[in-house]
Amino acid sequence: MVYDAQAPLPSAAKSLAELGQRVRDDLACLCYPQVNWVVPTACEDHVHDVVVIGGGMCGLVASFALKSAGIRNFRTFDRSPAGFEGPWLTYARMETLRSPKQLTGPAYGMASLTFRAWFTARFGNEAWTILDKIPRPMWMEYLCWYRKVLALPVENDVEVTRILPEGQLLRLTLAGDGAAETSVLARKVVMATGRDGMGRPNIPAFVHGLPQKYWAHSAHKIDFAGLRGKRVVVVGIGASAVDNAAEALEAGAAEVRHLIRRKEMPRINKLMGIGSFGFTAGFPKLGDARRWQIMNYSLRTQTPAPRGSTMRVSRHPNAYFHFDAGVERTELDGEEIVIETSQGRQVRADFMILGTGFGVDPLARKELDGYADKILLWQDRFTPPDDQANSDLGKFPYLADDFTFLEREPGQAPWLANIHSFNSAAAASLGKVSGDIPGISEGAAWLVREIAAKLYEEDFDHYWQRLMDYETPELRGDEWTASPLPEGEETTARKQA
Repeated sequence: MVYDAQAPLPSAAKSLAELGQRVRDDLACLCYPQVNWVVPTACEDHVHDVVVIGGGMCGLVASFALKSAGIRNFRTFDRSPAGFEGPWLTYARMETLRSPKQLTGPAYGMASLTFRAWFTARFGNEAWTILDKIPRPMWMEYLCWYRKVLALPVENDVEVTRILPEGQLLRLTLAGDGAAETSVLARKVVMATGRDGMGRPNIPAFVHGLPQKYWAHSAHKIDFAGLRGKRVVVVGIGASAVDNAAEALEAGAAEVRHLIRRKEMPRINKLMGIGSFGFTAGFPKLGDARRWQIMNYSLRTQTPAPRGSTMRVSRHPNAYFHFDAGVERTELDGEEIVIETSQGRQVRADFMILGTGFGVDPLARKELDGYADKILLWQDRFTPPDDQANSDLGKFPYLADDFTFLEREPGQAPWLANIHSFNSAAAASLGKVSGDIPGISEGAAWLVREIAAKLYEEDFDHYWQRLMDYETPELRGDEWTASPLPEGEETTARKQA
């Protein structure tokens, strides 16, 4: 039997409605949402306790965690239209997710919120057994349901263009069709900005002189239909490179050639071999040398593209994998791209796709413009052994235990302690808990626990006064009657007195 995603059970709507009720019942048992306990900030303008930037998976689970913790005075903004948050329906072009279907992801410890619960409500248990990997568009459907069933307040078409300090607060400048105001004030900001959340697409220097119409990064919008009959070169062999090569081939490209700097195909996903609760909990506790050692090894060995994605390319006879063929430079010859490779040979093409991933570079974030250079980076804190040198890893921010930025020079930008980098850039400091499916719930719980602790500590005098002022009695005074002790022999101490 073949699983058919287009054929949900006739009772799917009823089953989803029942699942929604199950979620609400579970939440009621957990006393969700908690009553807001945070003291309002006295200010002429309204002050939000937290603003979450990003309404994709990271932003959704962070928002759920805030409500679960009784931090209710927050807002979540996303620059994309509703239903298009994150990469799933934009630049992600794989057929299925890499992550195993059974991972609980953003469920935050609730069985009724898992992808499995949602899927079986729609398609049944037999379909779950047949399902191998999660289709990418279906994961977006699940996230949309997750947002709806939890009533998470994401405001779409709102872009945060600037974050600036204003006294003890942060002022966020807003833009976009969905923005109801030009700016808002917040005590804490969570940058739940995903894969490119602390950097930008990695654009190699060899295309800097090449007109934009001849190339695109895998994160860009690409007119694949326009590549029909064209010769396409894809730089790289990671997941995004392979997925874009497959899209070009399926759109009718005359040929697709992977130009690969490596001498061999990466075949092993190294971090998958050590993934565990112990790794998630223990990684942030490791010293700098060990954390660098693990991250550097992972980056250098490279995570391979999934088997299915690679075969999606290789099944085409006009697909080619050229190893030890890094791109040295490019130039135009009429309408042709002439590509010089490290083998000393030329390749000619009509279009080039860069599957070169994302670079982490706080200086590239316009939200932090004016003080990004004051953020402490790993290269400022740690000097690795010569055989572990890695300039890309050195640009990762060196974060505090609560996901906040640290200052390169103490006293230069103290407000950085109120900006939480809950995105892929946290991996070097805190592990894979703020970007990938496996550890996202643990990361969100950790993040919000730390935010709650800070909010409480900062307003300690208010909470102390609450303690002193609290006078609601447990007992009314009529529950007992005072009685004298019965008469008897005096104690030794009384006799001596």
